[in-house]
Amino acid sequence: MAYEAAEGHGGGTERSERERGSVPSRRTVLISGASVAGPALAYWLARYGFRTTVVEVAPALRGGGFAVDFRGAAHLQVLERMGVLEDVKSHGTGGGAPLSFIDGMGRQLASMPAEFTGGEVEILRSELSRVLYEHSLTPPGAAPGGAPEYLFGDSLSSLTRTADGVQVTFERGAPRTFDLVIGADGQHSTVRRLAFGPEADFVSHLGYYVAAWDLPEDAGDLSARQVGYGEPGRLATVGRVPRRAQEPGYAGESFCVFAAEELSYDRRDLRSQKAAVAAAFEGAGWRTPEVIESLRGAGDLYFDSISRVDVPRWSTGRIALLGDAAYGATVGGMGTGSAVVGAYVLAGELALAGGDHATAFARYETKLRPYVTRCQEGGRGAGEFLAPPTQEAMDARNALLNDPSALAAMLGEGHDRSAAIELADYPSLVEAATAAPAGSTGARGIRTV
Repeated sequence: MAYEAAEGHGGGTERSERERGSVPSRRTVLISGASVAGPALAYWLARYGFRTTVVEVAPALRGGGFAVDFRGAAHLQVLERMGVLEDVKSHGTGGGAPLSFIDGMGRQLASMPAEFTGGEVEILRSELSRVLYEHSLTPPGAAPGGAPEYLFGDSLSSLTRTADGVQVTFERGAPRTFDLVIGADGQHSTVRRLAFGPEADFVSHLGYYVAAWDLPEDAGDLSARQVGYGEPGRLATVGRVPRRAQEPGYAGESFCVFAAEELSYDRRDLRSQKAAVAAAFEGAGWRTPEVIESLRGAGDLYFDSISRVDVPRWSTGRIALLGDAAYGATVGGMGTGSAVVGAYVLAGELALAGGDHATAFARYETKLRPYVTRCQEGGRGAGEFLAPPTQEAMDARNALLNDPSALAAMLGEGHDRSAAIELADYPSLVEAATAAPAGSTGARGIRTV
């Protein structure tokens, strides 16, 4: 493990901060990951006066990716408090599209309504990343020069705890020391691996893989309808996102799911990933060969296992995890909404903790874990629902989708999960604490200095 504790250090500085009850001026925070959770956290921390650096292994904000959604009061409340809700809506896809499950002749067997796939607000992941990134650069109330620093094209190689921070070495940049380090770098988190242990200790494979890519311009009528053709253990869907219809060269996209034991492949090797998808759909009926053939020329592919992340404790010393790195569920687990809510809670608790990150991390986990654990449960059966393992299970799934009362119950359950948290008004609490006279006790018992 590359997370090391310096001998003879560790507690003195932290204890003195707690005893003083002060908020150390301009604490430095390194966030790993610039997809969703990272920029969301950077926004709030900059707003509360932290000096924040975000490191991202990709050379720029990632493009491509499929749509993600927000649903329920908690998700929308956080977006509204960030001041990004209208921006997210304006760049939304216009909502999910109903998906028709078809047989080999193209005849509809069942339909999954748009509410299942689109939530109340749906947006392409790449668009969401851009919106959050841009808003993080201009957070209201941030001190001059307080916008987050973004380091693209780099990653962490080691973390070492020092007397008053965490020394970080990068793959490319010079070593630096930060007060805190947050891993918001997804299911395959580098921070989690360096500070908590190997991925296998925390990520459980749920028996399925997902793949998504844009169709080529010569795809013809392949995506004329939003349809999914399934056989036991595999599903291939094609269709168009309405909002992207005017994009030059946009011909639609494919989303595929298939059952498989854990595969051995290079996550940075596009050819090996394409080969794994092609092998999984060999011999499939309908127009699936055309769908798989379209993958050959795809310049970008999302490919990953359907897995669940469970970390017994989300922090160790000055290092904590956020979003999929701590509580991910690849499909159906409301991971995007949970990441944004988690960033809001983590930043708020850090701002209110009077310099005591240990207290902040503990409060963040106590408040959030029951909520995200319940959300994760929605992802446990996602693979089996989309690509049932037997013909009998497929028939049962289709019968359920054709039952209006069963559909209403499933939608209601999802809405209840997404809303099952009461969020503190952190911006107001932090403002009250900051405005309290020097030496007095502000909101939440914070002593200002």
